[in-house]
Amino acid sequence: MGDPFQHLDTIVIGGGQSGLAVGYYLNQHDREFVVFDASDRIGDAWRHRWDSLQLFTQAQYSSLPGLPFPAPDNHFPTKDEVADYLETYASTFDLPVCLGTTVETLSQQDGRYVVEIETERGSQPITVENVVVATGAFATPNVPAFNDTLDPAITQFHSTAYRNPEQISEGAALVVGAGNAGAEIATDLAATGQQTFLSGPETGSIPLRLFNSRLFWWLGRNVITAGSWLCKRIEQRSRARGDPLVRLTEPEIRQAGVKRVPRTQGVKNGRPVLDGEPLEVATVVWATGFQPDYSWIDLPGLRFDAGGYPINDRGVVPEQPGLYFIGLPYQSTVVSASLGGVGADARHVVDHLCTN
Repeated sequence: MGDPFQHLDTIVIGGGQSGLAVGYYLNQHDREFVVFDASDRIGDAWRHRWDSLQLFTQAQYSSLPGLPFPAPDNHFPTKDEVADYLETYASTFDLPVCLGTTVETLSQQDGRYVVEIETERGSQPITVENVVVATGAFATPNVPAFNDTLDPAITQFHSTAYRNPEQISEGAALVVGAGNAGAEIATDLAATGQQTFLSGPETGSIPLRLFNSRLFWWLGRNVITAGSWLCKRIEQRSRARGDPLVRLTEPEIRQAGVKRVPRTQGVKNGRPVLDGEPLEVATVVWATGFQPDYSWIDLPGLRFDAGGYPINDRGVVPEQPGLYFIGLPYQSTVVSASLGGVGADARHVVDHLCTN
């Protein structure tokens, strides 16, 4: 990082796809800024996901501003290809990303923002004029409170820790959460002959071909916008039931050898309880999603909605001038949090930052 920072004009917290897109547009405005990211390498958030993970979106719909995804149309990028693309993106545009840097707190003092950063050299306060929070939508694993009452002999972990079937103990496996991650992990396990149960209500599905059509992306970017009745309905449904399946369908999950079981209700005698009956398993994978965590932000003008997300107007927080968010679900459209959808929000946020 060079000499320790004392004061900066603009910082971006998070060097994932959202933060890099913001960095691209800040460069276009010749703005001085720094991107702070806790990882050791750009793209690590993708590298550390399960081995067989691929995007739902084809390469032509998976690009950040200014650099097409380096793969043929109709190719579904792997998680490692996405990670390498992000690393190449930062290098191509010479974005000032400081790795190994965690922002511990964000507060305000005497009209300026103050961030406390932590590096291998220790902690340091920095005053800042503008802050763009690009930590994304997936902050803290959302695991049921009753998980700590499972028998210690049962191996358990959240889907963020899943890599491949070799991690799974001998015996039956229960995947809790029947959304996209749960369905893909369950079929990954079943493909090896592992007895696999998938717990949770059906979420419905969207055909993969529709998800990768020009019509869907035109509608997603231009019609299904925040505030529209359709976007509100999709968001409400998603929060209540989870996102619909995209790559897999319920019949395909069953054909893969996965046994569908009811919602996991709790634990009895150390065993997960489904529909009132305990289930004998050796491993539980919690594919139960995430919950936002902004406990590190202490700002009087920042309010949160019922889901725990910051209240904003397309990333702008009017009550906190100079504070912005990027990469939130449904921030301005139904595709705002996606690799191919975040660019428009990044441009809007940076345009506002540079003109106010």
